This record gives sequence, C-alpha cells and structure tokens, in this order.
Amino acid sequence: MLERSLKRPTAGSLALVVLLGMVPASQGQAQYRLQPDQAQPELDQSYLKQSYQDSPRTFELPSLMSTGSNAISGEETRLGRAWLRQFRAHVPEWRDPIAQSYVEGLVSRLIPYSDLAGINTAVVLVANASLNAFAVPGGVIGVNAGLFAFGHDEAEVASVMAHELGHLSQRHYARSQQRAEQTQVPAMAAMLAGLVLAASGAGDAGIAAMAGTQAAMIQDQLRYSRRYEEEADRVGLRAMANAGYDPQAMIDMFRSMQRMMSLQGDAPPDFLLTHPITEQRISDAQDRANQIATGTLRGDSLEYHLVRARALKAIHSRDAGQAQAIMRQDNAPEDAQRYLQALIDAQRGDIDSALATIDDLSNAHPDIAILPATAVQLALDNGRVDDAILRADRQLRLMPGYAPTSLLLGEALLQRDPDRAWNLLSNLARLRPEDPAVFSLLSEAAGHSGHEAWGHLARAEQMQLNGDIDRAIRQLEVAEQVARRTSDLNAEIRIRERQEDFRDYRETMEKFR
Repeated sequence: MLERSLKRPTAGSLALVVLLGMVPASQGQAQYRLQPDQAQPELDQSYLKQSYQDSPRTFELPSLMSTGSNAISGEETRLGRAWLRQFRAHVPEWRDPIAQSYVEGLVSRLIPYSDLAGINTAVVLVANASLNAFAVPGGVIGVNAGLFAFGHDEAEVASVMAHELGHLSQRHYARSQQRAEQTQVPAMAAMLAGLVLAASGAGDAGIAAMAGTQAAMIQDQLRYSRRYEEEADRVGLRAMANAGYDPQAMIDMFRSMQRMMSLQGDAPPDFLLTHPITEQRISDAQDRANQIATGTLRGDSLEYHLVRARALKAIHSRDAGQAQAIMRQDNAPEDAQRYLQALIDAQRGDIDSALATIDDLSNAHPDIAILPATAVQLALDNGRVDDAILRADRQLRLMPGYAPTSLLLGEALLQRDPDRAWNLLSNLARLRPEDPAVFSLLSEAAGHSGHEAWGHLARAEQMQLNGDIDRAIRQLEVAEQVARRTSDLNAEIRIRERQEDFRDYRETMEKFR
C-alpha cells in the first residue's frame, strides 16, 4: 500500500536533476510506550470536530511569495508548482507517507540556516533506485529512494541537502539564466520540461527530442560553474554546522561519490554529470570545514536508518535479502535491522511476529513516531482494521498531528466510520494542500458520508495535483452540477473559486507542454 517497486537507472542517461540531501527531523517527543494490557484513557478527538465544508477555503493553493532575504519570486513558485504537477504526471512516485514525513522534516530543519527563510517548499519522493535528488527553482524538492541506499548515515545525507539548498539560496539558476537570456521565465520553463523528460527515463533521447537550441541551453546552464559549486558548498557547510551536523560529513560524502564515479567509469550517477567531484573541490571544502566552529554535534539518528530500511526494502522488493545484506554490511543499528525484518515478516504473512517486533521497538524508543505508525500500517495492510484504528488513535493522542498516522487512520475509518473519516481527512487536507494521497482518500470519505459535491471536488484536487489538469477541470464541472442538484451552496461557491484557480494552473502548465 505504501510502497512500490522502484525503477532501475538506465546507464548513461542524462538526468537533468541536481544533487540534494536531507537532514533529520525530530518526530513526536511524547513518550509512547505500548502497554497492551493497560486500559486506555478516553481519546481527545477535538482535532476531528471541524468538518471540511465548514472551511470554505480548505483547498488553498500554496502562497506564491516568500518573505526571505533571498526570496523566491512569485513567478518562480508558480512555475515550480506547475512543474511538480507535470512531474507527477510522468514520473513514478515512491508513495510512502512515513518516508515523506521524514524528508519534509529534514528539509524544514536545514532551511532556517540556508538563507531561505520564508520559502514554501513542496517535497516529492521518486520511485527510482539511482543515487539522485533535485531542487527546482520555486522550492520543489525531490529525493530518489536510491539516495537513502547510498547515504550510510544521517549527516552524509544532510550534507547533500545542505549543498543543494545552497544553490537555491544563492539563486544560481536565476543568475545563470539572466546572463544567458534577458528573461528567465522561458528558460526556467525549458529547464523544468527537460527535468520531466530526464527524470522519467527519457535521458539523452528525451533531451534530443527537444528543440536543438533549447536542449543545448538546458545542458549548458545546468552545469554549474566552479564558483557556483564553491558558493553552494560554503552555504551548505555553514548550514550543516548550524543545524548540529559535523561539516566533515560533506567531505566524506564527496569521497564516497568520487569512489563510485571511478568504479562506474563511463556511466557515473546522473547527478555527477552536472555536479562533478574534483580533488580541488574536495580540498577547498575540507579547508572550509576545518575553519567552521561547531558546538555539540548530533549523534546518528535511528529514524534515518528506519527510513533507509524502508527505502532498501522498496528498492529490493523482489529480493528482500539484498536489503538485509546491505544493512548488515554497513553495520546499521541492530534495531534498524530488526525493523527491516519486521517489514519483511509482515510481507510474508507473519503479521503477529512483525507487530510484536515493532511493539518491542516502540517500547524501547518511545519518542520515535515512525515505529507506532509502522504498526498501524502493517495492521491495516494485513486486514486488521480495528487494531489499526486502535493503534492510530492511541498514537495521535500522544503524538497529535503526525501526518502519516492521520492518513492511515483516515484510510482505516473508511471501512468503519465514514463520517469520522470525512472529518479527519478534511482537516488533513487543510494542513496538506499539496498531498494527492489525502485528497484521494477524502474523495472516498465524502462519497460514503453524504458529501457528494465535496467528494467530486476532492477528486478534482487529486487530479490537478497529479498533473491531469484537463480532467480535473471537467471533474469540477461535474461537482458544480451535483452541488446545484443537492442545493449545496457552500460547495457551489467553493467549486467556482477553484474553477478559476484551475484555469490559471492550466495556463501555467502549458509552458511545459
């Protein structure tokens, strides 16, 4: 349910994506200790009381402006969000709410130290086993599952993220395009179109299919100059240190990439085509790292290794033994290896053993929200709906607002209490207006709880987020007809607002077609 097989990289493909990494996020801090035989107190369900239709501005588009010192322009944000929709329409996603939440937290942790205050980011996970990630002007951030397979610890992956956020904060893409052309919008649109082609596996063929001058411009402009690389390294190293990570991890990551490049010869990882690792660059980064004063550094994070286990299992979905071998070889924490074994046990049908392991890990690490959320997921995937609801309610009482568990609870409630599912998912839609998975479930909940017009609207939202804007607009027409037929004035007003918004999105998305 929460994962899919990942696409293998094609040798020699020219992916126009840029190097990015991650930093850890603190999940819930409440002490969660599973006590199966202990009576549970009455749950606080106040977060469910405001229903979807009570808030006519539920489906808000993200803010198009930033207030940071290196503010991303409204046009860049508009183009970035439109690109994200096109990207989703063409590229398989790694649909894992637990990993998604983790990466979003990682992004949020580094941004305050990256000269990007006020930026409104959107994160997408890519179902691809290659070592790659990207940051698109406008605040769109993508991560391949393969990045987790490559990063041995949290600090290494944090260094990748910090570097790429440095490119965004220094406006490197905008500055290079201003030199190449008098206007950056057409160039940015061309870049985003090329990213969609390359990331979807088109590689060199996809680039060649584009107009010759446009393709040449994209390939040239994405090869950042040495000065830009040095600036991004400088910003990234400083951000790492301020966020509590050892800057030396960036140099360690560079060395690992350099070794990979030498082993792969003529077919290096895609991002190294645009971000070459040279001895001079490593030496310069080492000199800067040596000059940065650091305080108390973060230790390695079990959360990172849990998400890495999920990524490896998704990558090696046909042979989970490979995932286990990698974690053993890399000396992953024992509890992370036990977690991976529990995921494998559940997939093989041994749900009792899997849940027992996850519960034991939850007791040992009561502050890690990933663990009880995983138990909810495994119970639901194996048809234990009531158990999943009980576990989700317990966790949300102790760790309110944890999005993966809220989403899983909404899915489980569709089978038991559609009205409650509707209320829960309505609230989640307000909090996560860029999440197609939320609107998919919300549409189902609406259809089963007597909110027919709102269900068609939620379905339209899912479509437009996934890049199917023409069908989304037609779906809004259906929603409007239903709203009139059922005399739902609030829904009719909201649908008309969204019709205008959708037409604006279609106009922007046309830039990439």
